Order: sequence, then C-alpha cells, then structure tokens
Amino acid sequence: MEKIRKHFIFHGNVQGVGFRYTACYTARNYGISGWVKNLDDGSVEMEAEGRSADIDALVHSLEQLRWGYVERIDSKLIPIHGDYDFEIV
Repeated sequence: MEKIRKHFIFHGNVQGVGFRYTACYTARNYGISGWVKNLDDGSVEMEAEGRSADIDALVHSLEQLRWGYVERIDSKLIPIHGDYDFEIV
C-alpha cells in the first residue's frame, strides 16, 4: 500500500493531557513517521506519514483519549517528506 502524509490540527482539550505522548507512542507502534507539537492557541499540530489505514487508526485512537477531548480536527494531504521516525517537537 502506498504512503501518504497528512497535516492535522486538533482542537479541544488537547494540551496538558498526554496527547502528544500518546500520539508519538501510537504512531511509532503503527510505523508512522512525522511529528507532533503544541500550538500557542491551545491546539495541537501533527504531521503523519504512512499507510492511510494506519494514519486513520492513529487519529481514531487520539479521538478516544480518556483525558481531554478532541472537539474538531482539521486535516489535509501534503507532500511526502520521507521521515523515518515520529517525534514530539
């Protein structure tokens, strides 16, 4: 299956609740590369590169967090970068 890369902005109660750690841990388990970071407005930005089904599973798991909540997700396809790891920046 072909790789894709998506850019996300997660809105809601997503800072200070382990969101970035969970995103990083889960992405690595799915073999997804990219990064995740907090934004000044309280949202979280993420880029994820991998198989489409794996990225969908990652996003679904982030929507199911016990702490905090995802109110809205903005996403778009972007060009592949060829990253090899997923990190918190």
